[in-house]
Amino acid sequence: MTTSFGATTTPVFNDPKGQIGSFQGLKSANSFALSFPTRPVHVFSGSNRTLIRAVSTPAKPETVTEPKRSKVEIFKEQSNFIRYPLNEEILTDAPNINEAATQLIKFHGSYQQYNRDERGQKSYSFMLRTKNPCGKVPNQLYLTMDDLADQFGIGTLRLTTRQTFQLHGVLKKDLKTVMSSIIKNMGSTLGACGDLNRNVLAPAAPLVRKDYLFAQQTADNIAALLTPQSGFYYDVWVDGEQFMTVEPPEVTKARNDNSHGTNFPDSPEPIYGTQFLPRKFKIAVTVPTDNSVDLLTNDIGVVVVTDDKGEPQGFNLYVGGGMGRTHRVETTFPQLAVPLGYVPKEDILYAVKAIVVTQRENGRRDDRRYSRLKYLVSSWGIEKFRSVVEQYYGRKFEPNRELPEWEFKSYLGWHDQGDGNLFCGLHVDSGRVAGKMKKALREVIEKYGLSVRLTPNQNIILCDIRKSWRRPITTILAQAGLLHPRYVDPLNVTAMACPAMPLCPLAITEAERGIPDILKRVRAVFEKVGLRYSESVVIRITGCPNGCARPYMAELGLVGDGPNSYQLWLGGTPNQTSLARTFMNKVKIHDLEKVLEPLFYHWKRKRHSKESFGAFTNRLGFEKLQELVDKWEGPVVASSRHNLKLFADKETYEAIDKLAKVQDKSAHQLAIEVIRDFVASQSNGKSE
Repeated sequence: MTTSFGATTTPVFNDPKGQIGSFQGLKSANSFALSFPTRPVHVFSGSNRTLIRAVSTPAKPETVTEPKRSKVEIFKEQSNFIRYPLNEEILTDAPNINEAATQLIKFHGSYQQYNRDERGQKSYSFMLRTKNPCGKVPNQLYLTMDDLADQFGIGTLRLTTRQTFQLHGVLKKDLKTVMSSIIKNMGSTLGACGDLNRNVLAPAAPLVRKDYLFAQQTADNIAALLTPQSGFYYDVWVDGEQFMTVEPPEVTKARNDNSHGTNFPDSPEPIYGTQFLPRKFKIAVTVPTDNSVDLLTNDIGVVVVTDDKGEPQGFNLYVGGGMGRTHRVETTFPQLAVPLGYVPKEDILYAVKAIVVTQRENGRRDDRRYSRLKYLVSSWGIEKFRSVVEQYYGRKFEPNRELPEWEFKSYLGWHDQGDGNLFCGLHVDSGRVAGKMKKALREVIEKYGLSVRLTPNQNIILCDIRKSWRRPITTILAQAGLLHPRYVDPLNVTAMACPAMPLCPLAITEAERGIPDILKRVRAVFEKVGLRYSESVVIRITGCPNGCARPYMAELGLVGDGPNSYQLWLGGTPNQTSLARTFMNKVKIHDLEKVLEPLFYHWKRKRHSKESFGAFTNRLGFEKLQELVDKWEGPVVASSRHNLKLFADKETYEAIDKLAKVQDKSAHQLAIEVIRDFVASQSNGKSE
């Protein structure tokens, strides 16, 4: 028998003493002991049972009419904890699954897709996404994913912006084989998608430092705390066999604690209940200064706070970040997380749980466009939100501690881990591991038994490398084009794109397939207006407004809004602490230079010392920038000026430039390619 539960609480919103009221716990549906002050409780008739549903605060609190629920909410309710009808649909001969199963399989870490490049009958396949807290990938799991990509996928692996793998092109008939292989080789896809906590981010660098190790352990613990407990994942894919590691006792204690009314006491899902969360939920953990995780784009941001000796003492918490929006629906928007408060280190799991439960009980379940935590924080305001969370937490939050400035850290290149070993960060364009690169990574990881880390910027880190292995590993990587970051175009180092076409059903236009050409064109504009090769801007591209590559934090964000057409967003900063804003709508891809040339030209000439492009656009203002674009007639460059950065004389430059034009490249691009080839050949020669 399935039972639903409702929350019971004593209100404390207007308590002048600031005391936390006690919770009586979550009662079964049969008790009807309900008195939550922030929203009415609505009773729905279900099949052979009565269901109590907590929904968002209506415009008029006294109104108790039955609210509308989204179709997905009904699918979840009738699914027997995310089992039915998926468990039946995967056994049919059809190449696809039905609508309900399509929604439920997301909780298992998969999306149904079809090839949009093909016309006529749809060619269905499935994308699988792993869940790797902190981006940690054991050696055995990496080799398994590499094999599965060749045997059951499209021959490539994709590194995501949330430190996970995506495996594309898996047919329905192979789903159970692939899923069980991942599970049996130290991996999981449970909760990588769906209305629950997604992969928990943390700095990928395997530094042996107290703060980094503590951040990564905290991310692991939060991931364990919010992992579904009802066993639906293992029932569907490995016939109920459990592949669970022993979790720390503090995680089990925090999950089971119901002293402040957070849990469904009789449910197989004590935190999530039958309905799970209203939408996806994202968490990132980091240390001061390290914003490799795009902290403020998450539902919850967690920052380690240490004392003067570097000993972790507690955490600053931020809430309400999120990227998704809908074009021309102004009530949807990207938003940065805002400070919530500070908690001592022993309380972090209870504080995170309290935030999640606040969203579970109050997030909207009628319209999924408004179901993320950011809309609850925005509509309530941070003071009311904090007050409600404090009831579930059981105490007041302290003020956030002051932190130093944030920096983006890529961790590319060779670094000391701090334990005598090295790690090597490798740039992967758009996170797509394919061809020679895939073979070289396989060779190195298998030969030297390396574990890896995936970064939130779609790159990969090879870990635990002995110093004597550095040269042979460098040689293998160089042969496949995986070079030291000094040979990677600075524009590429920070650029990101989502997969978009042809498999994503939401994509309006290209992103991953289009970004290589766009970056080349931006580099050409840089050269045309006189910007140095070492200079860069953060460019992110998505095929739709959902924001998977976080374009709304970019200095230059391109967001698909039509075939070969993009919205341009400006104003993010290199350290990802400022939100970009819409500058222009429906810019056709072939008109990109008409907009970028005047922007970069005037940035070069009118910026303050060391002023980033994003800061420059914010200072000038969009009205002035639009005027510069509208009046643009081309750069004013003296005829005697040449880009001689890589060339000894004008004649050499002109000869290379002539040859480059034949290959549709700039002189600078061709020269860099020649240098790369020379470096690779020299490295090869030394190893023989």
